[in-house]
Amino acid sequence: MVQCMTSPAQSLAAGFDLETLNERFETATPQEILAWAIKNIPEGLVQTSAFSLLVITDMLYRELKPNPPVPVLFLDTLHHFQDTLDTVNRAKARYNLDLRVYRAQGANTREEFAARYGDKLWEWDVNQFHYLTKVEPLQRALQEVGVNAWITGRRREQAPSRHQMPILERDNEGRLKINPLANWSRKDVWNYTLKHDVIYNPLHDKGYTSIGDEPLTTPVNPGEHERAGRWRGSAKTECGIHI
Repeated sequence: MVQCMTSPAQSLAAGFDLETLNERFETATPQEILAWAIKNIPEGLVQTSAFSLLVITDMLYRELKPNPPVPVLFLDTLHHFQDTLDTVNRAKARYNLDLRVYRAQGANTREEFAARYGDKLWEWDVNQFHYLTKVEPLQRALQEVGVNAWITGRRREQAPSRHQMPILERDNEGRLKINPLANWSRKDVWNYTLKHDVIYNPLHDKGYTSIGDEPLTTPVNPGEHERAGRWRGSAKTECGIHI
């Protein structure tokens, strides 16, 4: 008789009544949601960040200050803008981040990536490009770091695919996935950023409102949706790590 094995992450996530918690958190602040996570998930709690806007990192490292600090996972796709990499370094210095960086297997530079996986892979197989640079590295990170729950910066207003996003959910492996900014608007994020002098990616000052890989991201024109500059000209709305 074959027995199904349950991972520690699945066991932890299964112990929470997500329906009740989501009802409660609909009117909670992001800080209250994060504080709950810190208290109830003492091990294996991480934040994922693209180093675009750093509201959650600021809340964790300046306001809540858990001990030990919550690790921050960064997927270095090797195709980021230099402004993004500079933002990573500035944030690491300001907050003394517990930063964990993951890349595509077998590549540490764009040139190595092109030699191993094909030149301009995003032009002829964008899904494979994202799998190699984001999906697989994230899966590897979540396993190697021993993650029970991960915090994202996603918001419901960002895309139709996120309109029904709960604050707490389970990922495909049964880990808890926490979206403390789900109810926030872009204006809310910028109000917090400016009020607390939070570091942000300077590409926002150049017309970029959603920042991904350099070959796949363009500035957004007045009146366009926040994520209109991602995968411009295609029907793609997600890179794959949140599907």
